Amino acid sequence: MGTIRRAKACDLDRLKAIYNDAVINTTATFDLEPKDDADRRAWFDAHQGRYLLLVYETDGKEIAGYVSLSRYRERAAFNQTVELSIYLHPDFRGQHIGEQLMQAVLRYARQRDDIETVVSLITSDNAASIHLHETLGFSYCGQIRNAGTKFGKRLHLNIYELTFV
Repeated sequence: MGTIRRAKACDLDRLKAIYNDAVINTTATFDLEPKDDADRRAWFDAHQGRYLLLVYETDGKEIAGYVSLSRYRERAAFNQTVELSIYLHPDFRGQHIGEQLMQAVLRYARQRDDIETVVSLITSDNAASIHLHETLGFSYCGQIRNAGTKFGKRLHLNIYELTFV
């Protein structure tokens, strides 16, 4: 059993390692190059106000994964919509940590008057993430076919949403 809490600056090395593992080894992100310290610091700083960044800390004080709510798009008409992202260290997948993280971040989103829609963009071959989102009430909205190419494979991007209004 672990603890879910807001991310701290001291977590950045572990958060960067978790994300960069996904960049290098999975199609969960369309990034092709690992992120550096400056990029992750800017990302962290962008999640200190309305936009949330939570971590799952094991009893042994290791960060097993994280979930974030981020700005969906720069245009002001999208202000009530946030984008959810979730990444787990490979050693902690399949242990319901992702579900706990998502439940926590969705509780936060539901309590906010300025969040009406949570969007997740999921690579179509990421069956575990799709299942998790559907289990937590997200609805499939459509697919962007051939949205990207990674590891020599064309990838489709599924769009999921959860609305509170």
